[in-house]
Amino acid sequence: MSATIKEINIKGVNIPIIFEEQKNLPILNLQLVFKNAGYGQDKGNIGLANLSSKILNEGTKELGVTKFSQTLDENAITINSSNGYETFVIELSSLKEKSKTAVKLLEDLLKSPNLTQDSLEKIKTLQIGNLKRKENDFDYIAQKELNTLLFKGTALENPSSGSIESISKIELKDIETFIKKYLVLNNLIIVAGGDFTVSELETLIKPILNSLEVGEVSQSSKIEFISKKDERIFKKETEQAYIYFGSSFDVDSKDENNYKAKVASFILGGSGFGSRLMEEIRVKRGLAYSAYGNISINKSYSYFSGYLQTKNESSDEAKELVKSLVKEFVENGVTQEELDAAKNFLMGSEPLRTETLAQRLNRAFMLFFKDLSQDYPKIELEKIKDLKLEDLNEYIKSHKEINNLTFSIVRR
Repeated sequence: MSATIKEINIKGVNIPIIFEEQKNLPILNLQLVFKNAGYGQDKGNIGLANLSSKILNEGTKELGVTKFSQTLDENAITINSSNGYETFVIELSSLKEKSKTAVKLLEDLLKSPNLTQDSLEKIKTLQIGNLKRKENDFDYIAQKELNTLLFKGTALENPSSGSIESISKIELKDIETFIKKYLVLNNLIIVAGGDFTVSELETLIKPILNSLEVGEVSQSSKIEFISKKDERIFKKETEQAYIYFGSSFDVDSKDENNYKAKVASFILGGSGFGSRLMEEIRVKRGLAYSAYGNISINKSYSYFSGYLQTKNESSDEAKELVKSLVKEFVENGVTQEELDAAKNFLMGSEPLRTETLAQRLNRAFMLFFKDLSQDYPKIELEKIKDLKLEDLNEYIKSHKEINNLTFSIVRR
Protein backbone atom coordinates (compact mmCIF):
# COMPACT_ATOMS: atom_id res chain seq x y z
CA MET A 1 0.00 0.00 0.00
CA SER A 2 1.19 3.52 -0.72
CA ALA A 3 -0.07 7.07 -0.65
CA THR A 4 -1.66 8.79 -3.61
CA ILE A 5 -1.57 12.50 -4.31
CA LYS A 6 -4.39 14.53 -5.82
CA GLU A 7 -5.92 17.97 -5.42
CA ILE A 8 -9.19 19.36 -4.14
CA ASN A 9 -10.40 22.80 -5.16
CA ILE A 10 -11.77 24.98 -2.37
CA LYS A 11 -12.65 28.63 -3.01
CA GLY A 12 -10.57 28.55 -6.19
CA VAL A 13 -7.47 27.14 -4.48
CA ASN A 14 -6.07 23.75 -5.52
CA ILE A 15 -5.09 22.03 -2.28
CA PRO A 16 -2.86 18.93 -2.39
CA ILE A 17 -4.17 15.80 -0.65
CA ILE A 18 -1.69 13.08 0.29
CA PHE A 19 -3.87 10.09 1.06
CA GLU A 20 -3.69 6.37 1.82
CA GLU A 21 -6.74 4.18 2.14
CA GLN A 22 -6.38 1.39 4.71
CA LYS A 23 -9.45 -0.76 5.16
CA ASN A 24 -8.15 -2.88 8.02
CA LEU A 25 -7.94 0.16 10.30
CA PRO A 26 -11.36 1.71 11.12
CA ILE A 27 -9.80 5.10 11.84
CA LEU A 28 -9.32 8.59 10.50
CA ASN A 29 -5.91 10.21 10.66
CA LEU A 30 -5.90 13.76 9.34
CA GLN A 31 -3.21 16.40 9.30
CA LEU A 32 -3.62 19.98 8.15
CA VAL A 33 -0.08 21.03 7.31
CA PHE A 34 0.47 24.73 6.68
CA LYS A 35 3.74 25.23 4.81
CA ASN A 36 6.01 28.19 5.52
CA ALA A 37 4.05 28.77 8.73
CA GLY A 38 6.46 27.52 11.40
CA TYR A 39 8.75 29.40 13.73
CA GLY A 40 10.77 30.56 10.74
CA GLN A 41 8.02 33.20 10.46
CA ASP A 42 8.40 34.47 14.04
CA LYS A 43 10.32 37.53 12.87
CA GLY A 44 10.72 39.83 15.90
CA ASN A 45 8.28 37.86 18.08
CA ILE A 46 10.40 34.84 18.98
CA GLY A 47 8.15 32.00 20.16
CA LEU A 48 5.05 33.34 18.40
CA ALA A 49 4.39 30.25 16.26
CA ASN A 50 4.86 28.06 19.32
CA LEU A 51 2.37 30.06 21.40
CA SER A 52 -0.07 30.10 18.49
CA SER A 53 -0.01 26.30 18.31
CA LYS A 54 -0.45 26.05 22.07
CA ILE A 55 -3.49 28.31 22.10
CA LEU A 56 -5.12 26.06 19.50
CA ASN A 57 -4.82 23.30 22.10
CA GLU A 58 -6.98 25.36 24.47
CA GLY A 59 -10.31 24.44 22.87
CA THR A 60 -12.94 26.77 21.47
CA LYS A 61 -14.03 30.11 22.87
CA GLU A 62 -17.54 28.73 23.43
CA LEU A 63 -16.61 25.51 25.28
CA GLY A 64 -13.29 26.49 26.81
CA VAL A 65 -10.43 24.07 27.27
CA THR A 66 -12.06 21.87 29.94
CA LYS A 67 -15.35 21.12 28.17
CA PHE A 68 -13.66 20.85 24.78
CA SER A 69 -11.15 18.33 26.18
CA GLN A 70 -13.91 16.37 27.88
CA THR A 71 -15.81 16.12 24.59
CA LEU A 72 -12.66 14.85 22.87
CA ASP A 73 -12.04 12.27 25.60
CA GLU A 74 -15.63 11.03 25.63
CA ASN A 75 -15.41 10.32 21.91
CA ALA A 76 -11.82 8.99 21.85
CA ILE A 77 -10.77 11.88 19.61
CA THR A 78 -7.44 13.69 19.66
CA ILE A 79 -6.78 17.10 18.15
CA ASN A 80 -3.34 18.57 18.59
CA SER A 81 -1.44 21.52 17.14
CA SER A 82 2.33 21.82 16.83
CA ASN A 83 4.92 23.61 14.77
CA GLY A 84 8.37 23.11 13.32
CA TYR A 85 10.69 25.51 11.56
CA GLU A 86 8.95 25.19 8.20
CA THR A 87 5.44 23.99 9.04
CA PHE A 88 2.47 24.43 11.37
CA VAL A 89 0.48 21.20 11.86
CA ILE A 90 -3.00 20.46 13.22
CA GLU A 91 -3.51 16.73 13.63
CA LEU A 92 -6.78 14.89 14.21
CA SER A 93 -7.32 11.21 14.89
CA SER A 94 -10.48 9.28 15.70
CA LEU A 95 -12.36 6.06 15.11
CA LYS A 96 -14.23 6.02 11.83
CA GLU A 97 -17.57 5.95 13.63
CA LYS A 98 -16.67 9.21 15.40
CA SER A 99 -15.12 10.91 12.36
CA LYS A 100 -18.06 13.30 11.75
CA THR A 101 -17.96 14.40 15.37
CA ALA A 102 -14.20 14.83 15.17
CA VAL A 103 -14.39 16.92 12.01
CA LYS A 104 -17.13 19.11 13.50
CA LEU A 105 -15.00 19.77 16.57
CA LEU A 106 -12.02 20.72 14.42
CA GLU A 107 -14.22 22.96 12.31
CA ASP A 108 -15.47 24.69 15.47
CA LEU A 109 -11.89 25.08 16.69
CA LEU A 110 -10.76 26.75 13.48
CA LYS A 111 -13.77 29.04 13.39
CA SER A 112 -13.58 30.08 17.02
CA PRO A 113 -10.32 29.23 18.81
CA ASN A 114 -10.09 30.15 22.47
CA LEU A 115 -8.36 33.45 21.77
CA THR A 116 -8.95 35.05 25.14
CA GLN A 117 -6.66 36.95 27.45
CA ASP A 118 -7.09 34.26 30.13
CA SER A 119 -5.95 31.54 27.74
CA LEU A 120 -2.98 33.60 26.61
CA GLU A 121 -1.87 34.35 30.17
CA LYS A 122 -2.18 30.66 31.05
CA ILE A 123 0.00 29.41 28.21
CA LYS A 124 2.51 32.23 28.66
CA THR A 125 2.84 31.34 32.35
CA LEU A 126 3.37 27.68 31.49
CA GLN A 127 5.87 28.51 28.76
CA ILE A 128 7.87 30.87 30.94
CA GLY A 129 7.89 28.25 33.70
CA ASN A 130 9.17 25.69 31.24
CA LEU A 131 11.90 28.04 30.04
CA LYS A 132 12.99 28.70 33.62
CA ARG A 133 13.28 24.96 34.24
CA LYS A 134 15.42 24.66 31.12
CA GLU A 135 17.95 27.03 32.66
CA ASN A 136 19.27 23.90 34.39
CA ASP A 137 18.89 21.63 31.36
CA PHE A 138 22.46 21.61 30.11
CA ASP A 139 21.65 19.73 26.91
CA TYR A 140 19.12 22.44 26.06
CA ILE A 141 21.59 25.21 26.86
CA ALA A 142 24.37 23.68 24.77
CA GLN A 143 22.07 23.05 21.79
CA LYS A 144 20.48 26.52 22.00
CA GLU A 145 23.84 28.27 22.13
CA LEU A 146 25.18 26.16 19.27
CA ASN A 147 22.28 27.32 17.12
CA THR A 148 22.96 30.92 18.14
CA LEU A 149 26.58 30.59 17.00
CA LEU A 150 26.01 28.45 13.93
CA PHE A 151 23.01 30.23 12.46
CA LYS A 152 23.76 33.79 13.54
CA GLY A 153 21.72 36.33 11.61
CA THR A 154 19.05 33.81 10.51
CA ALA A 155 15.72 32.66 11.96
CA LEU A 156 17.38 29.42 13.08
CA GLU A 157 19.50 31.19 15.67
CA ASN A 158 16.42 31.55 17.89
CA PRO A 159 14.75 28.71 19.82
CA SER A 160 11.24 27.81 18.70
CA SER A 161 10.06 28.12 22.31
CA GLY A 162 11.22 31.73 22.51
CA SER A 163 12.83 33.37 25.52
CA ILE A 164 11.34 34.57 28.79
CA GLU A 165 11.62 38.14 27.56
CA SER A 166 10.10 37.49 24.11
CA ILE A 167 7.21 35.39 25.46
CA SER A 168 6.36 38.09 27.99
CA LYS A 169 5.94 40.64 25.19
CA ILE A 170 3.64 38.62 22.90
CA GLU A 171 0.07 39.90 22.90
CA LEU A 172 -3.25 38.39 21.87
CA LYS A 173 -3.33 40.48 18.69
CA ASP A 174 0.02 38.98 17.64
CA ILE A 175 -1.39 35.45 17.81
CA GLU A 176 -4.61 36.49 16.07
CA THR A 177 -2.56 38.05 13.24
CA PHE A 178 -0.30 34.99 12.96
CA ILE A 179 -3.21 32.54 12.71
CA LYS A 180 -5.10 34.73 10.24
CA LYS A 181 -2.04 35.20 8.03
CA TYR A 182 -0.56 31.71 7.95
CA LEU A 183 -3.39 29.20 8.59
CA VAL A 184 -4.96 29.71 5.18
CA LEU A 185 -5.91 27.61 2.17
CA ASN A 186 -3.03 28.90 0.06
CA ASN A 187 -0.54 27.38 2.54
CA LEU A 188 -2.39 24.12 3.15
CA ILE A 189 -1.35 20.55 2.41
CA ILE A 190 -3.70 17.77 3.57
CA VAL A 191 -2.23 14.49 4.78
CA ALA A 192 -4.78 11.79 5.59
CA GLY A 193 -5.34 8.07 5.85
CA GLY A 194 -7.69 5.43 7.18
CA ASP A 195 -10.82 3.50 6.31
CA PHE A 196 -12.13 5.94 3.69
CA THR A 197 -12.00 6.39 -0.05
CA VAL A 198 -10.51 9.67 -1.15
CA SER A 199 -13.95 10.90 -2.28
CA GLU A 200 -15.40 10.04 1.13
CA LEU A 201 -12.56 11.93 2.76
CA GLU A 202 -13.15 15.00 0.60
CA THR A 203 -16.83 15.07 1.49
CA LEU A 204 -16.01 14.62 5.17
CA ILE A 205 -13.46 17.42 5.48
CA LYS A 206 -15.00 20.06 3.20
CA PRO A 207 -16.64 21.89 6.15
CA ILE A 208 -13.18 22.26 7.72
CA LEU A 209 -11.68 23.61 4.52
CA ASN A 210 -14.54 26.00 3.93
CA SER A 211 -13.95 27.48 7.38
CA LEU A 212 -10.48 28.67 6.30
CA GLU A 213 -9.71 31.90 4.49
CA VAL A 214 -7.99 31.84 1.09
CA GLY A 215 -5.14 34.06 2.28
CA GLU A 216 -1.84 34.66 0.56
CA VAL A 217 0.93 32.18 -0.15
CA SER A 218 3.61 32.44 2.54
CA GLN A 219 7.12 32.74 1.23
CA SER A 220 10.29 31.13 2.51
CA SER A 221 13.89 31.35 1.45
CA LYS A 222 16.78 28.94 1.75
CA ILE A 223 19.03 29.70 4.69
CA GLU A 224 22.58 30.08 3.48
CA PHE A 225 25.27 30.13 6.13
CA ILE A 226 28.97 29.37 6.35
CA SER A 227 30.20 27.92 9.60
CA LYS A 228 33.54 28.86 11.07
CA LYS A 229 35.91 27.23 13.51
CA ASP A 230 34.63 28.64 16.76
CA GLU A 231 33.68 27.63 20.27
CA ARG A 232 31.92 28.99 23.30
CA ILE A 233 32.17 27.56 26.80
CA PHE A 234 29.46 28.09 29.43
CA LYS A 235 30.47 27.52 33.02
CA LYS A 236 27.87 25.64 35.06
CA GLU A 237 27.90 23.47 38.17
CA THR A 238 27.73 20.14 36.40
CA GLU A 239 29.39 16.76 36.81
CA GLN A 240 29.52 16.26 33.05
CA ALA A 241 30.62 18.34 30.09
CA TYR A 242 27.97 18.71 27.40
CA ILE A 243 29.60 19.13 23.99
CA TYR A 244 27.49 20.11 20.97
CA PHE A 245 29.02 20.81 17.59
CA GLY A 246 27.97 21.63 14.06
CA SER A 247 29.05 22.94 10.69
CA SER A 248 27.81 23.87 7.24
CA PHE A 249 26.95 21.14 4.76
CA ASP A 250 26.45 22.70 1.37
CA VAL A 251 23.73 20.72 -0.43
CA ASP A 252 20.21 21.23 -1.70
CA SER A 253 17.29 19.01 -0.69
CA LYS A 254 16.88 17.94 -4.34
CA ASP A 255 20.56 17.21 -4.98
CA GLU A 256 20.86 13.92 -6.87
CA ASN A 257 23.87 12.96 -4.72
CA ASN A 258 22.07 13.18 -1.37
CA TYR A 259 22.07 9.40 -1.12
CA LYS A 260 25.84 9.65 -0.69
CA ALA A 261 25.33 12.09 2.18
CA LYS A 262 22.98 9.56 3.79
CA VAL A 263 25.63 6.83 3.66
CA ALA A 264 28.41 9.15 4.80
CA SER A 265 26.32 10.42 7.71
CA PHE A 266 25.51 6.86 8.78
CA ILE A 267 29.18 5.87 8.83
CA LEU A 268 30.51 8.99 10.53
CA GLY A 269 28.09 9.28 13.41
CA GLY A 270 24.50 8.33 12.67
CA SER A 271 24.59 4.59 13.22
CA GLY A 272 25.29 4.44 16.94
CA PHE A 273 27.65 1.56 17.73
CA GLY A 274 29.82 0.97 14.69
CA SER A 275 29.98 4.62 13.67
CA ARG A 276 33.34 6.38 13.62
CA LEU A 277 32.46 8.79 16.40
CA MET A 278 31.06 6.12 18.73
CA GLU A 279 33.86 3.63 18.12
CA GLU A 280 36.69 6.11 18.56
CA ILE A 281 35.25 8.21 21.38
CA ARG A 282 33.45 5.60 23.48
CA VAL A 283 34.64 2.11 22.57
CA LYS A 284 38.35 2.76 22.13
CA ARG A 285 38.88 5.62 24.58
CA GLY A 286 35.95 5.48 26.99
CA LEU A 287 35.48 9.24 26.85
CA ALA A 288 31.69 9.24 26.52
CA TYR A 289 28.68 7.02 26.99
CA SER A 290 27.45 8.01 23.54
CA ALA A 291 28.60 10.18 20.65
CA TYR A 292 26.56 11.05 17.60
CA GLY A 293 26.85 13.07 14.43
CA ASN A 294 24.33 13.49 11.65
CA ILE A 295 23.89 15.29 8.33
CA SER A 296 20.46 16.90 8.19
CA ILE A 297 19.10 17.91 4.79
CA ASN A 298 15.96 20.04 4.85
CA LYS A 299 14.16 22.10 2.25
CA SER A 300 15.28 25.40 3.78
CA TYR A 301 18.66 24.46 5.22
CA SER A 302 21.21 21.68 5.59
CA TYR A 303 23.99 21.14 8.12
CA PHE A 304 26.10 18.63 10.05
CA SER A 305 25.70 18.41 13.83
CA GLY A 306 26.50 16.14 16.73
CA TYR A 307 26.90 15.87 20.46
CA LEU A 308 28.45 13.91 23.32
CA GLN A 309 28.84 14.02 27.07
CA THR A 310 32.09 13.41 28.90
CA LYS A 311 33.83 14.18 32.17
CA ASN A 312 34.68 17.83 32.75
CA GLU A 313 38.38 17.05 32.79
CA SER A 314 38.09 15.17 29.46
CA SER A 315 36.19 17.85 27.57
CA ASP A 316 39.19 19.36 25.79
CA GLU A 317 40.45 15.94 24.76
CA ALA A 318 37.01 14.92 23.47
CA LYS A 319 36.60 18.17 21.55
CA GLU A 320 39.98 17.81 19.86
CA LEU A 321 39.19 14.19 19.05
CA VAL A 322 35.96 15.19 17.29
CA LYS A 323 37.92 17.69 15.21
CA SER A 324 40.55 15.13 14.23
CA LEU A 325 37.97 12.42 13.45
CA VAL A 326 36.01 14.72 11.15
CA LYS A 327 39.22 15.95 9.51
CA GLU A 328 40.44 12.40 8.94
CA PHE A 329 37.01 11.40 7.60
CA VAL A 330 37.04 14.18 5.02
CA GLU A 331 40.65 13.58 3.99
CA ASN A 332 40.63 9.78 3.75
CA GLY A 333 36.98 8.80 3.45
CA VAL A 334 35.67 5.40 4.52
CA THR A 335 36.72 1.79 4.13
CA GLN A 336 35.07 -0.87 2.01
CA GLU A 337 34.08 -2.66 5.20
CA GLU A 338 32.30 0.43 6.50
CA LEU A 339 30.54 0.96 3.19
CA ASP A 340 29.37 -2.66 3.04
CA ALA A 341 28.03 -2.49 6.61
CA ALA A 342 26.18 0.75 5.85
CA LYS A 343 24.64 -0.72 2.70
CA ASN A 344 23.49 -3.82 4.54
CA PHE A 345 21.83 -1.84 7.30
CA LEU A 346 20.21 0.85 5.18
CA MET A 347 18.81 -1.62 2.69
CA GLY A 348 17.86 -4.25 5.25
CA SER A 349 16.06 -1.81 7.54
CA GLU A 350 14.02 -0.21 4.77
CA PRO A 351 10.82 -2.24 5.48
CA LEU A 352 10.87 -1.01 9.10
CA ARG A 353 10.52 2.58 7.89
CA THR A 354 7.15 1.96 6.27
CA GLU A 355 5.49 -0.47 8.67
CA THR A 356 2.74 1.84 9.90
CA LEU A 357 0.25 4.11 8.22
CA ALA A 358 1.74 7.11 10.04
CA GLN A 359 5.23 6.28 8.77
CA ARG A 360 4.06 5.95 5.18
CA LEU A 361 2.06 9.16 5.29
CA ASN A 362 4.94 11.07 6.86
CA ARG A 363 7.32 9.80 4.19
CA ALA A 364 4.89 10.67 1.40
CA PHE A 365 4.48 14.17 2.82
CA MET A 366 8.22 14.80 3.18
CA LEU A 367 8.84 13.66 -0.39
CA PHE A 368 6.08 15.94 -1.66
CA PHE A 369 7.27 18.84 0.48
CA LYS A 370 10.82 18.51 -0.85
CA ASP A 371 9.56 18.24 -4.44
CA LEU A 372 10.83 14.68 -4.77
CA SER A 373 9.04 11.87 -6.58
CA GLN A 374 7.12 9.32 -4.53
CA ASP A 375 9.37 6.54 -5.83
CA TYR A 376 12.49 8.42 -4.69
CA PRO A 377 13.20 6.01 -1.75
CA LYS A 378 13.26 3.05 -4.14
CA ILE A 379 15.57 4.90 -6.52
CA GLU A 380 17.75 5.97 -3.60
CA LEU A 381 18.16 2.38 -2.39
CA GLU A 382 19.20 1.26 -5.85
CA LYS A 383 21.81 4.02 -5.93
CA ILE A 384 23.07 3.02 -2.49
CA LYS A 385 23.26 -0.61 -3.59
CA ASP A 386 25.42 0.36 -6.58
CA LEU A 387 27.52 2.96 -4.74
CA LYS A 388 31.24 2.44 -5.25
CA LEU A 389 33.83 3.22 -2.58
CA GLU A 390 35.80 5.64 -4.74
CA ASP A 391 32.66 7.62 -5.62
CA LEU A 392 31.61 7.93 -1.98
CA ASN A 393 35.07 9.01 -0.87
CA GLU A 394 35.30 11.56 -3.66
CA TYR A 395 31.97 12.98 -2.48
CA ILE A 396 33.12 13.10 1.14
CA LYS A 397 36.35 14.87 0.18
CA SER A 398 34.33 17.48 -1.74
CA HIS A 399 32.62 18.62 1.46
CA LYS A 400 35.53 20.12 3.34
CA GLU A 401 33.15 22.68 4.87
CA ILE A 402 32.21 20.25 7.64
CA ASN A 403 35.71 20.76 9.04
CA ASN A 404 34.66 24.28 10.06
CA LEU A 405 33.26 22.99 13.33
CA THR A 406 31.57 25.29 15.82
CA PHE A 407 31.42 24.04 19.40
CA SER A 408 29.06 24.91 22.23
CA ILE A 409 30.22 23.43 25.52
CA VAL A 410 28.63 23.47 28.98
CA ARG A 411 31.03 22.38 31.71
CA ARG A 412 32.26 23.25 35.15
